Amino acid sequence: MRTPHRMDPDPHPRPYDRSEAPPDPYEELGALDDGPLDEFPGATTEPWAEREPEREPEREPEWTPPVHRRGGRRRRGRFAGLPLAAKAVVGLVVLAAFVTLADRWALLYAEHKAADTLKDQLDLAAAPEVEIGGFPFLTQLTDKRLDSVRVTVPDVSADRVSLAKVSATAHDIRLDADGLTSVRGAHVPRLDGDVLLSFSDLNRELGASQVTFTGDGRDRVKARGFLPVAGHDLRLRAEATIRRQGERGIGTQIGGIRLDIGDLATYRPGTRASDGLHLTPKASADVARETRKAKALLSVPAVVQRLGVPEAAVREALSDDGKLAELTGSPRFARQAQTLNLIDLALDNPEVLRGLGLDPDLLDALSQLTRPALADRLSLAFQLPEPKTGDMRLQYVRVQKDGIRVRLTGSGLALGSS
Repeated sequence: MRTPHRMDPDPHPRPYDRSEAPPDPYEELGALDDGPLDEFPGATTEPWAEREPEREPEREPEWTPPVHRRGGRRRRGRFAGLPLAAKAVVGLVVLAAFVTLADRWALLYAEHKAADTLKDQLDLAAAPEVEIGGFPFLTQLTDKRLDSVRVTVPDVSADRVSLAKVSATAHDIRLDADGLTSVRGAHVPRLDGDVLLSFSDLNRELGASQVTFTGDGRDRVKARGFLPVAGHDLRLRAEATIRRQGERGIGTQIGGIRLDIGDLATYRPGTRASDGLHLTPKASADVARETRKAKALLSVPAVVQRLGVPEAAVREALSDDGKLAELTGSPRFARQAQTLNLIDLALDNPEVLRGLGLDPDLLDALSQLTRPALADRLSLAFQLPEPKTGDMRLQYVRVQKDGIRVRLTGSGLALGSS
């Protein structure tokens, strides 16, 4: 480290002359400079006049709004490069799309209004499904004419059953309307459709979840299940023949009604000789083998008369088990035992029924369960309501896998004020 330079006084000072200009203090200071800047790197000894003049600070550019377009450039329009004809085609396509959208909206609105109107006029529990055919819809509305209208009603009440589904299509409908929102009525010159009585609905409504209906050919329906009688669940079997009844209804002829009391007896309602309560082949064979049951039957004179057994043979059989086994072991006895109508014995000889294992209360209830009463429980008949105007009729009836399908036609029908 260098020591600062000391200024020593002049040993021989010169007298001060007033005529001379006073010494410049800055020059004196310059004389005292021993060039220390030479020792620093980057220092220059060039005169100030030869130095490069300082640059003036650059002026900031004026503020402009930011450009958010990609790349900071304005993009060209998507269709700018298309020829005029192509632009016209694009415009027509866009216009057609808007027109189609408006047409579909008007169609949905009309279908909704028609569904509400049908619900009110037909007194339905829920609005039906309405599907208006033809395109465009607005043109049809302007002409006050619709090509076709398909109506689907999921549930229509008819007598004892509910029709699972009614589907009908009306053709060439003429409207009484002033625009979309003021349709007063419609005239239907022609209608066709079908009615479906679903087996699942029939099982639920008529069978009370214990009887099931299934198809058996083109015009027959089988009923299988259980019927509660006097606290006993009796197995039920029946068949129904389906036919058209008149022009607006279908009828059912119930046949083959049979109630099984286990393996003991079978009940068929009716007045014929084969009807009533009869022992099953198994039960009659058991009677022939079991002494107690055989004696219970042979102890009743009315039974003996119906069996056609001589009284002397009966007396011997009742007193001698060997004779009894010989009498009841014949095939003829077993066949005759099956022909006995146990209902006839229930009133006068209840003890015989107990001996056979039958409940007298059950037999009393069966005697009151007539064939018409059972047939009414299994009836699948229904009648279409008669329209206020026009005509509606059934063409034919078919039994299918899912239910009973009925074809219907109509003409001259009117809805609303028309």
